[in-house]
Order: sequence, then C-alpha cells, then structure tokens
Amino acid sequence: MTQSADVLDVLPGTTVRAHVRWSDAAGEAPPALPGFMVSSFSPLAAEIAERCLREVYGQAPVTPAVGERIAIILVSVGGDVQTGSAVARSVEAGKRVAPLLFFQSVPNAVVGYVTKRWGLLGPVVCTSPIADPMADALAVAELLFADDAADQALLLLMEQGLEPGRTDTAEAVLVAKA
Repeated sequence: MTQSADVLDVLPGTTVRAHVRWSDAAGEAPPALPGFMVSSFSPLAAEIAERCLREVYGQAPVTPAVGERIAIILVSVGGDVQTGSAVARSVEAGKRVAPLLFFQSVPNAVVGYVTKRWGLLGPVVCTSPIADPMADALAVAELLFADDAADQALLLLMEQGLEPGRTDTAEAVLVAKA
C-alpha cells in the first residue's frame, strides 16, 4: 500500500484530500470482513475506504453534517469476479448457493458497510466502465458536485488480479469541491 497526502487538482474546482493505493503484490492481505466470504473484493474495498477516510477524519464515524455530503463512487471494470464464479460453480454443480454469496454478489453491498460504519449519507454510485476507471469516477463526482448532491466523493477503484501473475489492486481517493 502506498499513500499520498499531496493536494492535486483532479478536476477544475476540486482537490484531493486523501489518496491511498493498494496492491497485494507486497504480500499484505486485507483484514477479514464479517459477512463477506470467498472473495477479496469486498474486504479490500472496505479496507481501502477505511484507510482513506482515516487520513482525513481519524476514526469513524464522521459528524452527521459532514456525512450527509460525502458520496461514494465504486468503480470496477471486472467487478467481484470471485463471488460470481463461486455462485456459478455451485449452480453448475447443482449445489445450494451460500446465502451470503447472494448478498455480497452485489458490489454496492460493501459500500453499505462503509456508509454505515462511517455515517456517510450521500449518494452511492457503482459503475463498470469500458474505458479509464479513474476518468469515469471523476466524471461521476463532477456530476454530483454540479448537482449539489455532495461536497466530497470517496472514489473506490477496485480490480481483482485473477490471471496468473496479476494482483488485486485498489485505489481510494477522497475528492472535494474547492
């Protein structure tokens, strides 16, 4: 994991308040997340969000006035492939699918965990772009800011490294209107 405290202009009129990157290539695994199993996707999303928000706010939760103005935007080209594959294997084998897999198969389930823990009440958007994930996340944040739906947006960019030699990667960026 690497962290950057640099304040950069990412969109006109916005600043980066916190920026955290993760790669499991360093051998670090995200902590287990109660209610989520089989896949690294949700535990990694929760951990990267936690680390990013802690950089600015210390401990959870934020005050209600702050929390109602923070959006979360989860972006992943591939989504939670491990959970989808586990469900497909169970169905193909004629086995009962574990109930928790149904819950966690929706990518915004982990966002619900983060919003509850941190008291975030702003908009939640999940996308699966075909092009640049960061550009997609920033475009959504720009729309939410322009609509006055949020003052800050926590961008979570998640990808699972499912091919040999590839690792899980995640990036969390807290952007704010200037």
